[in-house]
Amino acid sequence: MQRALISRQLWHYGLLGAMLALLGVFLVYPILLTVRGGFYADPATRSGFTLEHLVMVFRDPVLVEGLLNSFKIATLTTTLAILIALPLAVLSAWYRFPGKAFFNAAVLVPLILPPFVGAIGMRALLGREGAVNALLGTDFDILGDAKLAGVVLVQSLALYPIIFLNATASLANLDPALNEAAENLGCGPWRRFFRITLPLVRPGLFAGATIVFIWSFTELGTPLMFDYYRVTPVQIFYGLKEVENSARPYALTVVLLASAVGLYVLGKVVFGGRGHAMYSKASRAAGEKSVGGWGWAIAGVFALVGSAAIMPHLGVVLTSVASPGQWYKSVLPEHYTLSHFGQALGSPDSFRSIMNSLKLSIAAMTFDIVLGVLVAYVIVRTNVRGRQVLDALCMLPLAVPGLVMAFGYVAMSLEWPFGRGPLGGFASVFAADPNPIPFLIIAYSVRRLPYIVRSTVAGLEQTSGELEEAAVNLGASRVTAMRRVIVPLIMANLIAGGLLVFSFSMLEVSDSLILAQQAVDFPVTKAIWSFMDRLGDGPSIASAMGVWGMALLTLTLFGASSLLGKKLGSIFRV
Repeated sequence: MQRALISRQLWHYGLLGAMLALLGVFLVYPILLTVRGGFYADPATRSGFTLEHLVMVFRDPVLVEGLLNSFKIATLTTTLAILIALPLAVLSAWYRFPGKAFFNAAVLVPLILPPFVGAIGMRALLGREGAVNALLGTDFDILGDAKLAGVVLVQSLALYPIIFLNATASLANLDPALNEAAENLGCGPWRRFFRITLPLVRPGLFAGATIVFIWSFTELGTPLMFDYYRVTPVQIFYGLKEVENSARPYALTVVLLASAVGLYVLGKVVFGGRGHAMYSKASRAAGEKSVGGWGWAIAGVFALVGSAAIMPHLGVVLTSVASPGQWYKSVLPEHYTLSHFGQALGSPDSFRSIMNSLKLSIAAMTFDIVLGVLVAYVIVRTNVRGRQVLDALCMLPLAVPGLVMAFGYVAMSLEWPFGRGPLGGFASVFAADPNPIPFLIIAYSVRRLPYIVRSTVAGLEQTSGELEEAAVNLGASRVTAMRRVIVPLIMANLIAGGLLVFSFSMLEVSDSLILAQQAVDFPVTKAIWSFMDRLGDGPSIASAMGVWGMALLTLTLFGASSLLGKKLGSIFRV
């Protein structure tokens, strides 16, 4: 018995060590390479140490302006997203109104289109010659003086569901007796909200706001689409041209990472706080109040926000069906065609990019499902020391900007054993004949690992460990028990997490734009960006590709939502 226990513990620690080693190589190491690159005294030989490159970042007024603009975008985006999401979450959690189930599902619609693609639609709607100006007779130009407003608007409308999901989950965990006690003591609704509800849901609200802030602070695709170049992510993107001989791109990336982490820690201290334990919880349905005729007003609020949120999607769809040059100074296109959808699937460049993304996303999903099961098993089913470290590492990609991770893989490709090493032919980014596919698979897998881990952990926590022990007592090995008993029981969670990994990998932006440098390797998002530079039908084909992506994400997100329910919000939480 003792020998079996020791053997089992050794197996658990071996599994933990293997998982930590894997994440150390493909998650921590690229980040460290990026940080180290900012301090090289001689970037060409990668030797020495200096702080000069970091100091030069703050001496360059253009780079400082880029940092300030990125901070401004992140602050405005997060604030606007909270102002949109929090009232909706409160109304959804506390009141019954017509069409509630539909609106709770429809609030996820903005997630089916990355801000990067949604920017195409907003260009058509809010440009100087766009539909809104034609309708209102105004002169608003989202591609001119209002670029900052355009980026903030697109990102806020795309990201507010992340805050809504976290806020709704936090509100669902509140003990209704607290509000009832305050109401019985004569406390008004506004005072109850600001003195009781808001402090209690603040940790959950902060969790969602953190994702939105870091995402918008380091967003590369949306500013690129609006030709808004004086932001740090775009400056890093164009600095890739000198990455082999200059420390400046590394230094700028280090400053971006330090700023994101510093702002997160500051926000955690000021706004985060610990959650408060509830003595009891009532079902949300029991705590919901009927508001009579006001229910239609609440439904109208959801419909209004939903209408605004689908503006980018509508713009993308209309651009995809508009004949080139036939949507100019008019509310709607003057001539329509479906040929762009055929070109999006039939032209060699676009079809190849779709196939590339499908292969990369399937590979990332497969890898993440296997790794997610092993990680979740260590976290939930064992008591080995260090499993909390493993859990934290798996969540790290949510806190580390995707742009930093992508740049880390570029740095990794330049180091031994890849750069001028034995694996240079297997995986490379800037070689004469590059092969970025392995790096893209790793990048997609690591970036979306939190989704599958959180989903699988939730499934294991709801599955009794006694079932596994019973199988082992009947002679099955641990691996067999896991494969024949546990995995089938958590299959819904695995499918939900896998769908999220696949769908978000299909439209991954930062990794695709940075790691794929030749057309033959372009994933979908890099091909969309490439088509936007093509005169004539380029934007229409890019939009058609975006519509195909929207359809895919719609199916996967609604599938994941139906399988995970309210636990979907925990996936978007640091």
